[in-house]
This record gives sequence, C-alpha cells and structure tokens, in this order.
Amino acid sequence: ASESGIVGGKIAKPHSRPYMVSLQHRGYHVCGGMLIREDFVLTSAHCLKNAYPLTVVLGAHDLTKEEKKSRQEIQVVHHHRHPLHGQYSQLTYDIMLLQLKTKAKLNRYVKVTGLPKKDGSTPANIKCSVAGWGKTNSNNNQGSGVLMEVAVTVEDVSECKKVWQKYFDKKQMMCTRTTGGKGFCQGDSGGPLICNNKAQGIVAFNYLERCDDSRYPHVFMKIPFFMPWIKEVLHGYGANMSLNKQE
Repeated sequence: ASESGIVGGKIAKPHSRPYMVSLQHRGYHVCGGMLIREDFVLTSAHCLKNAYPLTVVLGAHDLTKEEKKSRQEIQVVHHHRHPLHGQYSQLTYDIMLLQLKTKAKLNRYVKVTGLPKKDGSTPANIKCSVAGWGKTNSNNNQGSGVLMEVAVTVEDVSECKKVWQKYFDKKQMMCTRTTGGKGFCQGDSGGPLICNNKAQGIVAFNYLERCDDSRYPHVFMKIPFFMPWIKEVLHGYGANMSLNKQE
C-alpha cells in the first residue's frame, strides 16, 4: 500500500472544484486537500511525511502558471493530525486538519465544500468523483500541472476487505472500483472523494506503484466516521463560524 495523480481521467473544468487545495512544500505540490471552513483544510495525516511545513494553495488550476487573479497562498499555523494516526499503523486514522494563518477569501475561485453528517455510509455502486494534481500514470514521475478528475464507483465493503484484508478497516475506510484503470495515484493523497456534492472520503492508499491495477480497489478514509473528531477540532477554534451546511 502506498501514499497516493489521477489515472484514467480528464482535465477538470478550470475552477469547477473551488474547494480543492494544493498542499505545497517549498513550492512543490505534495498532496491534495479540501477547504472545509475559511480557516481549515482537511487532508491526510501522511502528507506531513518529509514535507513540513506545508503551504496551502487555493484557487489553483494549472500549477505551472502564476494564476494571480484566482490564487491564494496561506501558511499553516497548526497541523492537527488525528491523535491515533501511527499508533496502530500508518494506514489507519490517516486524517489531518490544517489551521490557516489567515482566513481564505471566499469567491468564485475559492469555496468551502459541504461535509456529510456523521455515521452515514455511501452505498456500493454510487457514482462519485475524485480529483487531483498527482501522477497521471504509474510510470510517470511528474505530477499533472493541471487539475485532473475521474469518475469512480463505490465498491462493496466485503470486496474491499477481501482484497485488502487486514489493511482495510471498514469502520473508517471505504473503497472504489479500479475497473478500466480509473482512480488516484501518487500526489493525490488528501484530496476529496465527492459523492452527491459532498466530500465522503479522503484519498488514502492504493497498490504500490500500480495505480491502474484493476484488482486492487482504491481506499479512502471515510469522512462520516471522523465527523465527531472534525467538529471537536473546529469547535475549539472559533465555534461561532458554522460549517458550510449546503445540501
């Protein structure tokens, strides 16, 4: 299993996913993420590995351009990794909240994403999408300069468990089918799995160096399971700002 570009996808319409974040270290893209409040980004805990400190880049589409009109770069003041991450394994509780130094200015290029209610599960066969600036195939060392997206289908939990066995914890993970070699790749970690306009998952891991191997479903942290923890962290930092409750 590995940290996780988008494989089998297409170029996203510029700024059609205004909640998408490029997490960068010294000017290089390392992970994806999502803006969930003006001052908080949700991503994977393992994105901090070898990449501290992180800078949050909002309103981006093509990372090779300056995009002065749309882009905002904000420093991170606190990295809130889930307290249980790394305690049992590097694959579980792989979730982190980044607190921003200044609030993002919300506009047509930068928006927050809706989050699910707790305890919900996304049923198998639901169509979702995942986006990122990561590698577009396993052999290519370069990430994609532009935001890519791909449509994926939620896999049955029993199938995820059958393939991933001890690595798959069904209470905190969900997975998608890799049929036709579609899914995420290295550099997409921390990005959202969007189902019915809500972020339901966070890109977690897939089969090492073989992003398009259709035998191995791609695994995501299940956001509903983590909602109590997310709310607790957010509540400690400005409870008067409500989470985006769009339906």
